[in-house]
Amino acid sequence: MFVYPHPDPVALSLGPLQVRWYGLMYLVGFLAAWWLARRRAARPGSTWTPTEVDDLIFFCALGVIFGGRLGWMLFYGTERIFSDPLSLLRIWEGGMSFHGGLAGVLIALAMFASRRGKRIADVFDFAAPLPALGFGAGRIGNFINGELWGKPTDVPWAVVVDGVALHASQLYEAFLEGLVLFAILWWFTALPRPRLAPSGLFLLCYGLFRFAIEFVRVPDANRGYLLFDWMTMGQILSLPMIIAGTWMIALAYRRREPSGNYA
Repeated sequence: MFVYPHPDPVALSLGPLQVRWYGLMYLVGFLAAWWLARRRAARPGSTWTPTEVDDLIFFCALGVIFGGRLGWMLFYGTERIFSDPLSLLRIWEGGMSFHGGLAGVLIALAMFASRRGKRIADVFDFAAPLPALGFGAGRIGNFINGELWGKPTDVPWAVVVDGVALHASQLYEAFLEGLVLFAILWWFTALPRPRLAPSGLFLLCYGLFRFAIEFVRVPDANRGYLLFDWMTMGQILSLPMIIAGTWMIALAYRRREPSGNYA
Protein backbone atom coordinates (compact mmCIF):
# COMPACT_ATOMS: atom_id res chain seq x y z
CA MET A 1 0.00 0.00 0.00
CA PHE A 2 1.03 3.59 -0.63
CA VAL A 3 0.95 6.19 2.16
CA TYR A 4 -0.53 9.47 0.96
CA PRO A 5 2.17 12.15 1.38
CA HIS A 6 -0.22 15.13 1.68
CA PRO A 7 1.47 17.22 -1.03
CA ASP A 8 1.19 20.99 -0.93
CA PRO A 9 -1.69 21.99 -3.26
CA VAL A 10 0.17 25.24 -4.00
CA ALA A 11 2.72 24.72 -6.77
CA LEU A 12 4.21 28.22 -6.63
CA SER A 13 3.82 31.27 -4.38
CA LEU A 14 4.74 34.75 -5.59
CA GLY A 15 3.92 37.03 -2.69
CA PRO A 16 0.13 37.05 -2.33
CA LEU A 17 -0.24 35.19 -5.63
CA GLN A 18 -0.60 31.42 -5.35
CA VAL A 19 -0.46 29.07 -8.33
CA ARG A 20 -2.17 25.81 -7.41
CA TRP A 21 -1.60 22.41 -8.95
CA TYR A 22 -5.34 22.06 -9.54
CA GLY A 23 -5.36 25.16 -11.74
CA LEU A 24 -2.24 24.02 -13.57
CA MET A 25 -3.97 20.74 -14.41
CA TYR A 26 -6.68 22.69 -16.24
CA LEU A 27 -3.98 24.55 -18.16
CA VAL A 28 -2.41 21.21 -19.12
CA GLY A 29 -5.81 20.00 -20.32
CA PHE A 30 -6.45 23.06 -22.49
CA LEU A 31 -2.95 22.93 -24.01
CA ALA A 32 -3.30 19.22 -24.77
CA ALA A 33 -6.69 19.77 -26.42
CA TRP A 34 -5.31 22.65 -28.50
CA TRP A 35 -2.30 20.63 -29.66
CA LEU A 36 -4.41 17.59 -30.55
CA ALA A 37 -6.95 19.73 -32.42
CA ARG A 38 -4.17 21.44 -34.38
CA ARG A 39 -2.82 18.01 -35.38
CA ARG A 40 -6.22 16.88 -36.61
CA ALA A 41 -6.84 20.13 -38.45
CA ALA A 42 -3.50 19.77 -40.27
CA ARG A 43 -4.40 16.38 -41.75
CA PRO A 44 -5.06 16.18 -45.50
CA GLY A 45 -8.74 16.62 -46.26
CA SER A 46 -9.59 18.34 -42.98
CA THR A 47 -12.13 21.15 -43.26
CA TRP A 48 -10.73 22.87 -40.15
CA THR A 49 -8.25 25.75 -40.12
CA PRO A 50 -5.75 26.62 -37.36
CA THR A 51 -7.66 29.81 -36.58
CA GLU A 52 -10.89 27.85 -36.10
CA VAL A 53 -9.08 25.50 -33.71
CA ASP A 54 -7.83 28.45 -31.65
CA ASP A 55 -11.34 29.88 -31.40
CA LEU A 56 -12.78 26.46 -30.58
CA ILE A 57 -10.45 25.98 -27.60
CA PHE A 58 -11.22 29.49 -26.33
CA PHE A 59 -14.96 28.81 -26.42
CA CYS A 60 -14.47 25.43 -24.74
CA ALA A 61 -12.31 26.92 -21.98
CA LEU A 62 -15.06 29.38 -21.09
CA GLY A 63 -17.66 26.62 -21.17
CA VAL A 64 -15.60 24.32 -18.93
CA ILE A 65 -14.83 26.97 -16.32
CA PHE A 66 -18.25 28.56 -16.00
CA GLY A 67 -20.28 25.41 -16.60
CA GLY A 68 -18.11 23.25 -14.36
CA ARG A 69 -18.20 25.63 -11.42
CA LEU A 70 -21.88 26.50 -11.74
CA GLY A 71 -22.75 22.82 -12.15
CA TRP A 72 -20.86 21.90 -8.98
CA MET A 73 -22.64 24.63 -7.04
CA LEU A 74 -26.03 23.43 -8.29
CA PHE A 75 -25.47 19.67 -8.01
CA TYR A 76 -23.22 19.39 -4.96
CA GLY A 77 -22.83 22.74 -3.20
CA THR A 78 -26.24 24.37 -3.32
CA GLU A 79 -25.91 25.57 0.26
CA ARG A 80 -22.81 27.63 -0.58
CA ILE A 81 -24.68 29.64 -3.22
CA PHE A 82 -26.56 31.36 -0.41
CA SER A 83 -23.98 31.27 2.39
CA ASP A 84 -20.98 32.35 0.28
CA PRO A 85 -22.00 33.51 -3.23
CA LEU A 86 -18.46 34.65 -4.11
CA SER A 87 -17.24 31.05 -3.80
CA LEU A 88 -18.66 30.60 -7.30
CA LEU A 89 -15.61 32.51 -8.57
CA ARG A 90 -12.95 30.71 -6.51
CA ILE A 91 -12.38 27.81 -8.89
CA TRP A 92 -8.77 27.39 -7.69
CA GLU A 93 -10.13 25.94 -4.45
CA GLY A 94 -11.56 22.92 -6.31
CA GLY A 95 -15.19 22.03 -6.73
CA MET A 96 -15.83 21.54 -10.45
CA SER A 97 -18.56 19.31 -11.85
CA PHE A 98 -17.83 17.31 -14.97
CA HIS A 99 -21.50 17.20 -15.94
CA GLY A 100 -21.83 20.96 -15.46
CA GLY A 101 -18.66 21.49 -17.48
CA LEU A 102 -20.02 19.24 -20.22
CA ALA A 103 -23.22 21.28 -20.41
CA GLY A 104 -21.15 24.47 -20.57
CA VAL A 105 -18.96 23.09 -23.35
CA LEU A 106 -21.96 21.89 -25.39
CA ILE A 107 -23.43 25.41 -25.22
CA ALA A 108 -20.05 26.91 -26.14
CA LEU A 109 -19.63 24.50 -29.08
CA ALA A 110 -23.12 25.33 -30.34
CA MET A 111 -22.27 29.05 -30.20
CA PHE A 112 -19.00 28.40 -32.04
CA ALA A 113 -20.76 26.37 -34.73
CA SER A 114 -23.30 29.15 -35.25
CA ARG A 115 -20.59 31.81 -35.60
CA ARG A 116 -18.50 29.70 -37.99
CA GLY A 117 -21.34 28.32 -40.10
CA LYS A 118 -20.58 24.70 -39.24
CA ARG A 119 -22.95 21.86 -38.43
CA ILE A 120 -23.26 21.49 -34.65
CA ALA A 121 -22.93 17.71 -34.94
CA ASP A 122 -19.66 18.08 -36.87
CA VAL A 123 -18.24 20.40 -34.22
CA PHE A 124 -19.25 17.96 -31.48
CA ASP A 125 -17.59 15.10 -33.37
CA PHE A 126 -14.36 17.04 -33.96
CA ALA A 127 -14.16 17.95 -30.27
CA ALA A 128 -15.01 14.46 -28.97
CA PRO A 129 -11.43 13.12 -28.48
CA LEU A 130 -9.91 16.40 -27.32
CA PRO A 131 -10.82 16.74 -23.61
CA ALA A 132 -9.98 13.26 -22.30
CA LEU A 133 -6.36 14.01 -21.38
CA GLY A 134 -7.62 17.10 -19.57
CA PHE A 135 -10.04 14.92 -17.60
CA GLY A 136 -7.11 12.80 -16.49
CA ALA A 137 -5.06 15.84 -15.51
CA GLY A 138 -7.98 17.25 -13.54
CA ARG A 139 -8.35 14.03 -11.54
CA ILE A 140 -4.64 14.13 -10.73
CA GLY A 141 -5.33 17.64 -9.43
CA ASN A 142 -8.05 16.16 -7.21
CA PHE A 143 -5.52 13.62 -5.91
CA ILE A 144 -3.02 16.37 -5.07
CA ASN A 145 -5.79 18.32 -3.31
CA GLY A 146 -6.61 15.20 -1.27
CA GLU A 147 -10.28 15.19 -2.28
CA LEU A 148 -12.81 12.77 -3.78
CA TRP A 149 -11.40 9.70 -2.06
CA GLY A 150 -12.96 6.29 -2.48
CA LYS A 151 -14.25 3.89 0.13
CA PRO A 152 -12.10 2.01 2.67
CA THR A 153 -10.54 -1.12 1.16
CA ASP A 154 -7.88 -3.76 1.71
CA VAL A 155 -6.71 -4.06 -1.92
CA PRO A 156 -2.91 -4.02 -2.35
CA TRP A 157 -2.99 -0.79 -4.38
CA ALA A 158 -4.92 1.18 -1.74
CA VAL A 159 -3.69 4.57 -0.56
CA VAL A 160 -3.36 5.05 3.18
CA VAL A 161 -4.77 8.43 4.20
CA ASP A 162 -4.41 9.36 7.87
CA GLY A 163 -4.15 5.70 8.80
CA VAL A 164 -7.10 4.49 6.68
CA ALA A 165 -6.62 2.50 3.45
CA LEU A 166 -8.82 3.97 0.72
CA HIS A 167 -9.53 3.48 -2.97
CA ALA A 168 -7.73 6.22 -4.91
CA SER A 169 -10.81 6.78 -7.02
CA GLN A 170 -9.32 9.98 -8.45
CA LEU A 171 -6.53 7.93 -10.02
CA TYR A 172 -8.99 5.33 -11.27
CA GLU A 173 -10.83 8.13 -13.04
CA ALA A 174 -7.58 9.62 -14.36
CA PHE A 175 -6.83 6.26 -15.95
CA LEU A 176 -10.27 5.34 -17.32
CA GLU A 177 -11.73 8.77 -18.10
CA GLY A 178 -8.35 10.12 -19.14
CA LEU A 179 -5.98 7.67 -20.81
CA VAL A 180 -8.41 4.91 -21.79
CA LEU A 181 -11.12 7.27 -23.03
CA PHE A 182 -8.56 9.23 -25.03
CA ALA A 183 -7.08 6.08 -26.60
CA ILE A 184 -10.52 4.83 -27.66
CA LEU A 185 -11.70 8.12 -29.14
CA TRP A 186 -8.40 9.07 -30.79
CA TRP A 187 -8.28 5.70 -32.51
CA PHE A 188 -11.96 5.83 -33.48
CA THR A 189 -11.74 9.32 -34.98
CA ALA A 190 -8.52 8.59 -36.90
CA LEU A 191 -10.77 7.68 -39.85
CA PRO A 192 -13.95 9.40 -41.06
CA ARG A 193 -16.97 8.11 -39.16
CA PRO A 194 -20.69 8.72 -39.68
CA ARG A 195 -21.92 12.03 -38.31
CA LEU A 196 -22.65 11.84 -34.54
CA ALA A 197 -20.85 8.52 -34.03
CA PRO A 198 -17.78 10.06 -32.28
CA SER A 199 -20.02 12.18 -30.04
CA GLY A 200 -22.13 9.16 -29.16
CA LEU A 201 -19.06 7.06 -28.35
CA PHE A 202 -17.74 9.81 -26.08
CA LEU A 203 -20.99 9.99 -24.11
CA LEU A 204 -21.33 6.21 -23.87
CA CYS A 205 -17.76 5.51 -22.74
CA TYR A 206 -17.51 8.35 -20.25
CA GLY A 207 -20.93 7.53 -18.82
CA LEU A 208 -20.01 3.86 -18.34
CA PHE A 209 -16.62 4.63 -16.79
CA ARG A 210 -18.01 7.22 -14.38
CA PHE A 211 -20.99 5.03 -13.43
CA ALA A 212 -18.65 2.12 -12.61
CA ILE A 213 -16.16 4.15 -10.56
CA GLU A 214 -18.96 5.67 -8.48
CA PHE A 215 -19.34 2.26 -6.81
CA VAL A 216 -16.00 2.78 -5.02
CA ARG A 217 -16.29 6.54 -4.50
CA VAL A 218 -17.67 8.04 -1.34
CA PRO A 219 -20.72 10.15 -2.19
CA ASP A 220 -20.74 13.80 -1.18
CA ALA A 221 -21.60 14.12 2.50
CA ASN A 222 -24.37 16.62 1.83
CA ARG A 223 -25.96 14.36 -0.81
CA GLY A 224 -25.28 10.74 0.13
CA TYR A 225 -27.01 7.97 -1.81
CA LEU A 226 -30.03 9.33 -3.63
CA LEU A 227 -31.73 6.17 -4.93
CA PHE A 228 -31.95 2.54 -3.78
CA ASP A 229 -29.35 3.18 -1.03
CA TRP A 230 -26.53 2.84 -3.58
CA MET A 231 -27.03 5.27 -6.47
CA THR A 232 -25.07 8.52 -6.27
CA MET A 233 -25.58 11.88 -7.94
CA GLY A 234 -22.71 11.04 -10.31
CA GLN A 235 -24.49 7.88 -11.45
CA ILE A 236 -27.81 9.65 -11.88
CA LEU A 237 -26.12 12.29 -14.06
CA SER A 238 -24.21 9.62 -16.04
CA LEU A 239 -27.26 7.53 -16.94
CA PRO A 240 -28.57 10.05 -19.51
CA MET A 241 -25.10 10.09 -21.09
CA ILE A 242 -25.14 6.30 -21.49
CA ILE A 243 -28.63 6.33 -22.98
CA ALA A 244 -27.97 9.30 -25.27
CA GLY A 245 -24.62 7.89 -26.42
CA THR A 246 -26.13 4.51 -27.30
CA TRP A 247 -28.97 6.18 -29.21
CA MET A 248 -26.60 8.50 -31.11
CA ILE A 249 -24.33 5.65 -32.22
CA ALA A 250 -27.32 3.62 -33.44
CA LEU A 251 -28.72 6.67 -35.24
CA ALA A 252 -25.36 7.52 -36.81
CA TYR A 253 -24.86 4.06 -38.31
CA ARG A 254 -28.44 3.84 -39.46
CA ARG A 255 -28.26 7.15 -41.33
CA ARG A 256 -24.55 6.95 -42.28
CA GLU A 257 -24.33 10.65 -43.04
CA PRO A 258 -20.76 11.62 -44.00
CA SER A 259 -18.90 13.83 -41.56
CA GLY A 260 -18.47 17.46 -42.51
CA ASN A 261 -15.02 17.48 -40.88
CA TYR A 262 -13.51 15.95 -44.01
CA ALA A 263 -13.58 17.31 -47.54
